[in-house]
Amino acid sequence: MNDSPVREQAVRLATVLEHAFPSAPPIDPDDPQEIGALELLLLTPNDLRTFIEDRYAEHALRVRVTGTLDRRLVLLETGGGWWTMADLSGRPHCDRAWPEWTRSRLAIDQPDSWLSAAVLNESAVERLSKPDVLLAALYHPENFPLPRFPLGISDVARAARATMTGTVALVDMQLGTTLEDLLKQVTTAPPDILGISATFGQHDLLEEVLDAAYALPEPPLVIAGGSLVARNEGLLLAKYPKLLIARSAGEPTMQGLLAYWHGEIPLTDIPGLGYNGAPRGGGLGIAARRTAKLRAAVAAAADILPELDLLRLTLQMHGVAQLEMSRGCTNTCSFCPRGHKGIWNGPDPLAGCWILAWIRRVFDEFPQVSRTAYLVDEEIIGRGEQVVPRILALAAAFHRAGFRWESSCRIDQVTHPDMDETWHIERVAMWRTLMDLGLRRMLFGVESGVDSILDRFNKENTAEQNAVAIRTLSALNVPTRYTYITFDPLMTLEELKETHAFQGRTDLLLRPQPGLPAADIVRGVRDDGWVAEHTTGRALHTGISYMLVSMESLIGAAYTRMAAAEGLTGAEEPLMGRVACRYLDWRIGVASNWAQRWVDRHFSLDYTFKSLEKVLDDAPRHAVRQARVVLKDAAYQVLGDLIAAIEHHDQERPEQEQVLASRIEAALEERAGNLRGQMASTVREVTTYLTGEHAATLARVHGRWEAAAGWELINAGDSCAD
Repeated sequence: MNDSPVREQAVRLATVLEHAFPSAPPIDPDDPQEIGALELLLLTPNDLRTFIEDRYAEHALRVRVTGTLDRRLVLLETGGGWWTMADLSGRPHCDRAWPEWTRSRLAIDQPDSWLSAAVLNESAVERLSKPDVLLAALYHPENFPLPRFPLGISDVARAARATMTGTVALVDMQLGTTLEDLLKQVTTAPPDILGISATFGQHDLLEEVLDAAYALPEPPLVIAGGSLVARNEGLLLAKYPKLLIARSAGEPTMQGLLAYWHGEIPLTDIPGLGYNGAPRGGGLGIAARRTAKLRAAVAAAADILPELDLLRLTLQMHGVAQLEMSRGCTNTCSFCPRGHKGIWNGPDPLAGCWILAWIRRVFDEFPQVSRTAYLVDEEIIGRGEQVVPRILALAAAFHRAGFRWESSCRIDQVTHPDMDETWHIERVAMWRTLMDLGLRRMLFGVESGVDSILDRFNKENTAEQNAVAIRTLSALNVPTRYTYITFDPLMTLEELKETHAFQGRTDLLLRPQPGLPAADIVRGVRDDGWVAEHTTGRALHTGISYMLVSMESLIGAAYTRMAAAEGLTGAEEPLMGRVACRYLDWRIGVASNWAQRWVDRHFSLDYTFKSLEKVLDDAPRHAVRQARVVLKDAAYQVLGDLIAAIEHHDQERPEQEQVLASRIEAALEERAGNLRGQMASTVREVTTYLTGEHAATLARVHGRWEAAAGWELINAGDSCAD
């Protein structure tokens, strides 16, 4: 690590401190312990500022630390309006894209150097200091025992710091902060701007934080964002008239909000902002919702990297590292309400790979953690002529940095009916190269193996295309996860039976063919005889990430409008950002409800297995994967039970709903009893591969799972739903 850019920045920082405070004891650049401490401090500008203020309390006047991780800027006041200004990247000050506000407020003595004296007026110092921004991510630890790096608030923090305006602190309830801790922080030391990120299942937490903030004599400027908030905008603005909503990518919205806070632009010019208009006509009514202009969205899309303040704590708590290297999706699935559907943007991957050195430095503190990066892109490969060179370059960069990686993409990146054999042969070569470059697993949204359902979902692919792609990936030995929506409100019983049959197919998961030429694989996976010769005999459901998933009729989705046209929708349910929805076939509705109860009863244990799998390697990881298969097998048996129970009842007799529910409950109780004994031996086997906190976490969650009784829904409590 001696030649790493991380160490270089730490050495520059030591140089700056010695230059500014020559009478203080210097930091030895050859001392690994002292330089290592500085490296970690560089991740968190607030902590770095505190360190400098404390260590040089007798020497320093004022200290400011601003800018993003790759261009961290340290300013040390030396008196008489003069400051020492250091760009720790080593790049000259004139190379920085200085914010507009700096033009008349600071003057740099040596702009061609990374280290220079500078004159700052008090307005500049104020701008560097205010506003105080607190970005908070909400979380229900009882549902998700192990954390993930909070990418959303970390991306927004980077955008805010790029403006060199104010200070930004981050807090994530995954990482040990309780709701009480967060409420205390908001109410006893209120920030100037409070940003809250909330996703599905967190509406209750969001309301508690908003209630506390708006009960203050002088509430902060509050902005909320995240997938749940976008769905519940109308409900939230009706209850909290002063609330601001980030409706799209939060980065340009936060940058606009900072300018607004300083009085430089009106509210209407903040990009991607939802809000209530001013009262009209002298009354106190709330005007119609408005959305500010989306001016900065394109520019902001070029930089989608995070700050890394919370990465070290995430790994310390056995969480995983997440990144995003592209945004958007190439398709417009009917169940997805997101505004970026059909719009994909993939910035130059190499332009952002500098961050891998910093992530690697944090991983150096945790040698026991699997060096795997989780790229949460919805579509990592994308669209266009250069997508293959792009993904190969990205994979090569992660490989050089010593990381394996996982991500998601569409099935049509494997097989596409509009493409010829040459294209498919090239794609086989691409997947093999990606494996060589550290691809650990790829998620594919199969969603169905029934053509009529795929049409309803607007997946723009077919059941046969899905089957050929799954065969291809297994023959190439690409580790996969498949998502599958088993129930949807518009489905028929025949479609449910076809779904069960597709999930049980044993002609899709093939034995790996490492030495077979690409052309032979492309032809073989389309040949039933070749497939029969090379099948593993394993059912597809063993490769489905989460079994028994039911369609959520999300607020704003095209599918929800289809259900509404059939008269199936009801009240909005803000906890999950969805609309209550009945099933066209009441029997499938009952089955879906009980399937969800099965999922929720086992969710915490399954999620724990999944989370452990992410941070483990080799035999321990394989053992955890096999434990998940036990749950998948049981879920597939439950699906068969549900169909059998449905067939005892006439669709024209909805008054039999309770009878069907009782029949299903009895079947699930029997399955759960069998699973309890099977899982006890499975957990004992898995635990032999685990140590320390991993073993303790599994034991704790398994004990809670084993003691569970009844069939409660995790997200049933929703005061606003009928």
